[in-house]
Amino acid sequence: MAKQEKLWVFQQPDPALQDRLSRGLSISPVTASVLLARGIKSTAEANQWLSIDHGGLHDPFLLPDMEHAVERLHLALSRQERVCFYGDYDVDGVSATSLYLSFYKGLGGTACAYIPHRLREGYGLNEGAVRRLAQEGVTLLVTSDCGTTSHREIDVARQLGMDVVVTDHHQTDDRMPAALAVLNPHRQDASYPFKGLCSAGLAYKVVLAYERRYGSGDVDAASCLDLVALATVADIVPLQDENRVLVREGLTQISRGARCGLRALKQVAGIAKDCTSDTIAFRLGPRLNAAGRLDHAMACVRLLTTESDLEARSIAEQLEQFNRRRQEIEEAISSEAAARLAQAEPDAAIVVGSRDWHLGVVGIVAARLVERFHRPTVVIAVDAEGLGKGSARTVDGFDLYQGLTNCRDFLEAYGGHPSAAGLTIRESQLEAFRRRFCEVAETWANGTRVQPTLHVDAEVNLADVNFTLIQELESLHPFGAGNPEPTLAVRGLDVVEARVVGEKHLKLRVRQGRSFIFDSIGFRMGSFEGLGLRAGRPIDLAFSPERNHWNGYDRVQLRIKALRMSGEVA
Repeated sequence: MAKQEKLWVFQQPDPALQDRLSRGLSISPVTASVLLARGIKSTAEANQWLSIDHGGLHDPFLLPDMEHAVERLHLALSRQERVCFYGDYDVDGVSATSLYLSFYKGLGGTACAYIPHRLREGYGLNEGAVRRLAQEGVTLLVTSDCGTTSHREIDVARQLGMDVVVTDHHQTDDRMPAALAVLNPHRQDASYPFKGLCSAGLAYKVVLAYERRYGSGDVDAASCLDLVALATVADIVPLQDENRVLVREGLTQISRGARCGLRALKQVAGIAKDCTSDTIAFRLGPRLNAAGRLDHAMACVRLLTTESDLEARSIAEQLEQFNRRRQEIEEAISSEAAARLAQAEPDAAIVVGSRDWHLGVVGIVAARLVERFHRPTVVIAVDAEGLGKGSARTVDGFDLYQGLTNCRDFLEAYGGHPSAAGLTIRESQLEAFRRRFCEVAETWANGTRVQPTLHVDAEVNLADVNFTLIQELESLHPFGAGNPEPTLAVRGLDVVEARVVGEKHLKLRVRQGRSFIFDSIGFRMGSFEGLGLRAGRPIDLAFSPERNHWNGYDRVQLRIKALRMSGEVA
């Protein structure tokens, strides 16, 4: 099974719409093309997209059961009941839990947090934890990023005298759990205008609704937007609609460094500049996730809620060590899995597992294999008793949750989203599951070769690339899922110079015609030097333009996303 090269797909904008947007908004035709690629076809839609303010947030009371949730929280506060905020061990879960905990304690309430141990307890609510919390006097249990399908555990909680409020954004099954409130935009009876909130976004909505009904305490909803941004980007939910408002405001808070835990994490990660969505996706998020992957994510809740710089620094350094170890484990497993697959006949999907693999990194490994082989992928770690737990990632168009539903006869449990899911399976069922899952993927592909694609928003000339264009494109941020960073392309560039810098990065100087020469950088693309890049062999370049500040000067630089020899199939 070989790695697949990407097919370049060029946006073909309607010239009339492009001209109308360009004139109506006083922007370049290039930026107009980028907007059209995002489905924005009128100046009114564009102004709504570009104008990011809190007036664009939907009423939290449009979520089913919101009234019940805030009333129960207020009752618990008035009675001084003990409340537990129970979250998943990923960035979304710990961020939502930290948000709830900070806000409720700021009201003067009595509360604790609980994050299950990934390796010992697994995902979601578990009966043992519910019983222990009941013994500790908890009478209200509020979940984050779990609970939608925890029917048995919620029934046990009710039998033990607890009320349960679920805040979750995972796919729902045919019936709701018997909780006091289930806040999930994917409920079949939900008419909430936007389905893309993560659990921290939902927790923010609960806090906002509470403030509107009863007022705020020492911690208000607005001061928690850094946690919402952290979770929204790390959980790869779409950066559209109100998520754009929440993330943009939250990034400003993270850049200011108001929360000492995030300030410490930025320091150990070597982050000195203002934060972007990439900062969260590639620097902060992995470090926070590393604790839950290799140890216990409660450390992250302590980091995000502490007011002690000393404690924050200590925890941040611990997370840095976890992340380095995570990288080593991930690299070893990814290499082993890729070597296996290189010898295998290609199937429509990938299912791999081992007793030697670490459960905490199977999700990342699955994502790496999808990136390399472009197939729906399931990676499973099997324990000594023969019970496998796995993570699944997918390609555009293949619904993982539905795919696993079609294989449920072989599974002990499963859940998740169309793009990412988890499962539990007996080792004895692995081969039968693999065959069925591959059949489902083959039926979906319908016999065609599913090839990874690089979507080019606009084909340009180097004469179009300047600081004004960069500023226009920057106004479209935050970038991420649902709003990818714009990709431009130029065909037929001459290579003036090509060299490897920093051992693995490609540095090019490229020219179009006689007038325009640009520096460009391709991170981790040093292997392209072997293509024989040299003058006289024109190339096509896909890139994002950016400012490069060096020696007191700003220069336009092209950050390379892909390159190919000119004349290759588009």
